[in-house]
Amino acid sequence: MRFNILNKFLVLILFSIFSFGQSQLKENLSHKTFSAKVIGISDGDTMEILYKENPIKIRLAHIDSPEKRRTQPFGNNAKQALSNLCFGRIVTVQAEKYDRYKRLIAVVINDKNQNINKQMLKQGMAWHYKKYSTDSDYAKLETEARKNRVGLWQDNTPIAPWLWRENKKKK
Repeated sequence: MRFNILNKFLVLILFSIFSFGQSQLKENLSHKTFSAKVIGISDGDTMEILYKENPIKIRLAHIDSPEKRRTQPFGNNAKQALSNLCFGRIVTVQAEKYDRYKRLIAVVINDKNQNINKQMLKQGMAWHYKKYSTDSDYAKLETEARKNRVGLWQDNTPIAPWLWRENKKKK
């Protein structure tokens, strides 16, 4: 009997500690601007930041870059380009909202005051993600990179990441 009560007490304490820690993670950062350190790069449009000692996944707004995970051409290049722009640095995150995967959709500004999202388009390492963005500045940057055959636009038949993902699902 005493063992059961002790176990229940320990479980309650652990649950309380876990719940307290989780409450910090559930801070709603939608529509907020804040600074954080970039601690990881997943691919050319996704990073992880450390904010108030909590890791948070960031999905760059307005763009879609080649898939690293599914070995799309230029996927590794896009990841490296994003890393060069911000890995290990303090950035300013202009958060929009969370996506269905609980990533924070945001525009990210690096310590050189560069808009990372736009830089990825300028370097030809991403497409303007027109399905989710109508911002004409991003459309112009993609058009310019295409015209100059920069980055992935050197490829004669680049495949948009959303089509690449769709084709991989079918296989």
